[in-house]
Amino acid sequence: MSLKEGSVLFARIDYKIGDSQETEQDAIDSMEYLQKIARERYLAAGVFGNMELGTMDGAMVLFEAKDLEEAQKIANDDPIIQRGYYRCDVYQWNVMLLSKGAN
Repeated sequence: MSLKEGSVLFARIDYKIGDSQETEQDAIDSMEYLQKIARERYLAAGVFGNMELGTMDGAMVLFEAKDLEEAQKIANDDPIIQRGYYRCDVYQWNVMLLSKGAN
């Protein structure tokens, strides 16, 4: 996918559930899942918080999907969501502005 103004992506916003503490294996499983999706389509992911301090309050994943239904399935199939450590909301995200050279 060539990202350009007018492109439609989906944004998954993750919110930590209470004081739940996922294991290192949970994080690995989630990363492997996201890497699999990234091999198939555009995807960018990052966390909210200070990773050096080990504080992670949530995350955001931007990715390509054909429609909201497919986007919700992709989001909900992530092990970190399925195991109940985070909940997520999925939104259509319309690219309105890109910096020069972003492609």
